[in-house]
Amino acid sequence: MTQETPISEVAVPDTPPARLGRRNDRILAWSVGGYIVILSALMIVKGVSITPDVLVVALGLAAVILGRGRLFLRDWIPFIGLFFAYELMRGYADNFGASIHVADFIAIDKFLFFGHLPTQVFQDWFHPTTGIDYLAIVATVFYFLHFPLPLAVGFFLWLRRRRVYYDFVAAIIILSMAGFVTYLLLPVGPPWYAAQHGFLPGPNGTPAISYLKSSAFDDIARFFGFQGNYLYSYTIYDINPNDVAAFPSLHAAYPTLAFLFARRAFGRIGYLMIGYAACVWFAVIYLGDHYLIDVLGGIAYAAVAYWAVIHAPGWFRRGIDRAADEEIESTLEAAGPGAGAGTSGGAVLGRLNRRVRWPVVVQGLALAVAGVIATTALIKGDLLGGYSTPLYLIPSAVVLIGLWRVALGAFSR
Repeated sequence: MTQETPISEVAVPDTPPARLGRRNDRILAWSVGGYIVILSALMIVKGVSITPDVLVVALGLAAVILGRGRLFLRDWIPFIGLFFAYELMRGYADNFGASIHVADFIAIDKFLFFGHLPTQVFQDWFHPTTGIDYLAIVATVFYFLHFPLPLAVGFFLWLRRRRVYYDFVAAIIILSMAGFVTYLLLPVGPPWYAAQHGFLPGPNGTPAISYLKSSAFDDIARFFGFQGNYLYSYTIYDINPNDVAAFPSLHAAYPTLAFLFARRAFGRIGYLMIGYAACVWFAVIYLGDHYLIDVLGGIAYAAVAYWAVIHAPGWFRRGIDRAADEEIESTLEAAGPGAGAGTSGGAVLGRLNRRVRWPVVVQGLALAVAGVIATTALIKGDLLGGYSTPLYLIPSAVVLIGLWRVALGAFSR
């Protein structure tokens, strides 16, 4: 496959319309970026969790304002469906029956860090014995941005390099599924789990490390005045959590993958993501959520997923091309420099004679709703063993198939 040229390096004739297009494109990019930053800040201040489900709604609103509402649904419904199907499945991993690894990963971390546990070293250096731990507060914010910010990177890719966006989605799916299989076969208790279960005793009998995230939450709540009234949007995560999914760290992997694609699509400016990713790497270790080896594993998994998509065999590349739809891509590109991001998605789909097949949409919605109901019944009613049985994966697949059918029916040829 031919390496794509970063958008910042594409040669465009220096005519007045081209200059105006580039200026409008930059204004649009900065406006969208400012919108995401302001939205995230307001959510933190008002006590709303910055989670993917909330951010997707916000990005959808931005797409509607930009005239790309229908196109957003077409391109994002399958991605959202795959993400939530993964979230429903991931908790099954710790019910698979494999032995939970703790002591061996502590030993690996100490080997990598010259005989010391990185989390303990960082907390000894930076965590105050009394008072507010401001570093933990900052680290907690970075922790909760670990997926929403890469999602925002995906939105920028979708606006300006839509074909690369589809590669990004494919890589995220490969990365998430590879992590899921690893959690099935190699469940690992993170540092906080090790401390709670007596694997990290301190000199006075108390755990040698602390789980700093909960206290940082309390400090944030007190500072902004929403203590006891924090609005969580973690319903999807609470359905089937997994406390022993430390290796690889997807908190480290998602920002790394976002950096790799941002660098590919936007050139030098994409390197800004590596600084953000490094902050997340430090945050998850300092807070006690991951070992150093988990972070290194997450980086490696992200790099492999990126390489696997970029250098995928022809049949895989053709499948992504069909999903992206070359007709839509060429129509957007034909709008010219600076116009692609603001081109009406509805107009594009209309010119290509794309119509809604309502029977397929209704069928897909029915499958998705049935899958959600079945999943809830299995877990809440503890039917057929709840999520400790492989049968739990069936309704998750039904949800995914249903959402995929909605996308196919809504934007068919």
